[in-house]
Amino acid sequence: MTHGPAALFTGLCTFDLIQAVPRLPGPNEKVTAAGQLTAAGGPATNAAVTFAFLGGQATLLTGVGRHSLAAGMRADLRDAGVRLVDAAEADDSPPAVSSILVTQGTGDRCVVSRNAAGQALDPPPDLAGLVEAAQAVLVDGHHPALAIAAAQAARDRRRPCILDGGSWKPVTAELLPYVDIAVCSADFRPPGHQATSAGDTLDYLLDSGVRWAAVTDGPRPVRWASRARGRQPDSPVPVTEVADTLGAGDVFHGAFTRAIAARPVLGENELATALQFAAAVAAYSCQTFGTRAWMASWAALEACPVAGPAD
Repeated sequence: MTHGPAALFTGLCTFDLIQAVPRLPGPNEKVTAAGQLTAAGGPATNAAVTFAFLGGQATLLTGVGRHSLAAGMRADLRDAGVRLVDAAEADDSPPAVSSILVTQGTGDRCVVSRNAAGQALDPPPDLAGLVEAAQAVLVDGHHPALAIAAAQAARDRRRPCILDGGSWKPVTAELLPYVDIAVCSADFRPPGHQATSAGDTLDYLLDSGVRWAAVTDGPRPVRWASRARGRQPDSPVPVTEVADTLGAGDVFHGAFTRAIAARPVLGENELATALQFAAAVAAYSCQTFGTRAWMASWAALEACPVAGPAD
């Protein structure tokens, strides 16, 4: 499907090595993996892949480079239908590698990665055109200069800007005035709010200029609020069997962006529908190992009563 709405995803792309283990190893211990996968990963990347799978035209603005490991990342994105705009195309250094252990039986995961540490990227000269061609822009804050430039361009061109707030980052405070919709995890903690509740986080985001704010918390309902109309009814998350929670938040953001990009006018009703759709897709993705296997059996979600994105 190539005729759906378009979106620009700006943020992290990593080389993910994902292994399923019966339990985490102790010091100086080896554990045999029951399964192993490699894929391009990272918040913006997984969201872009999800968006493309759901029929959207996804462009990923990130830094991959030309190291030998980057070839696999490029091929994976190409196979997923994601257009790559590489702000590090002349960089020979290895890309960020994420080593991920997923515990069988619980779906819990442990992640070790440098993310975008030490990598400074400049916005591409055609950024304005990339934003102009999109119906929505998502930023995850991992490449600060790219995130700020994309968010500012989205504001200038009246494109909804969505923040994937998995955690607080140094650039977050500078980003928030340009963000229309912030969808943050329960781990998102503004400075000075280390013990904050979801309600406090929503208030902080709205006070920072965000029009709509939401806080996800795993299987618990999504709490959200509107700057114009205040706190809204919680959005439920479907109950599902959990094999792997890796990337579920990224899938949520990709599905949410797909729903938002399909709607020319946004209001509380549209946000509520988008949150319900995103929660259904993210919950479904937890039933399989890795970040992509759920797509092979997507037809099963047709039984879900939640409406999908409207084109």
